[in-house]
Amino acid sequence: MKRVAVLDYGSGNLRSAERAVARTGADVTVTADFDTALNADGLVVPGVGAFAACMEGLRSVRGEQIIGRRLAGGRPVLGICVGMQILFAKGVEHGISTEGCDEWPGTVDRLDAPVLPHMGWNTVAAPAESVLFRDIPGDTRFYFVHSYGVRRWELESGRFTPPVVTWAEHGDRFVAAVENGPLCATQFHPEKSGDAGAEVLRNWLSTLS
Repeated sequence: MKRVAVLDYGSGNLRSAERAVARTGADVTVTADFDTALNADGLVVPGVGAFAACMEGLRSVRGEQIIGRRLAGGRPVLGICVGMQILFAKGVEHGISTEGCDEWPGTVDRLDAPVLPHMGWNTVAAPAESVLFRDIPGDTRFYFVHSYGVRRWELESGRFTPPVVTWAEHGDRFVAAVENGPLCATQFHPEKSGDAGAEVLRNWLSTLS
């Protein structure tokens, strides 16, 4: 059974994430402990709310170090919602720029859309080579809740393999998911996306060694 740690840094739907990953058959622990998070087979980094607040919480448990050390060793990490956004270089909210984990270049900023937040069900455009969306029909909907996102992908080649970028649209295009070697992330909430979200989590779990 794969051991998955859900990182507790004061942000995110921790119990929802825990239950959703556990339903895939993993042994799940919610933890802020450095070594437990570092040594699990997989690490889930959830997040809700403001980019700056999430980064502050992440740094309080040395989460950026955990993520960096795991990736240096090729150990899988999955970011969810703001847990995805903080993996980018910076976030800009209300004119204030906050440094992110900088695992990917790019800026998280306010979506250009007539209605915000983008809240509810939406489809995504996943490339054929995607593992996260393997065997999931193209018209499948996932649950989003956000006003900010990454609207331009800036990394041409990944550290491990060419990144697989999935897009969605709400007003304009934004990054809905990324698969980049051991580092994966979704802007939507798989734990709130029913059977489709469960399938995404199962597909991610299948990548754990």
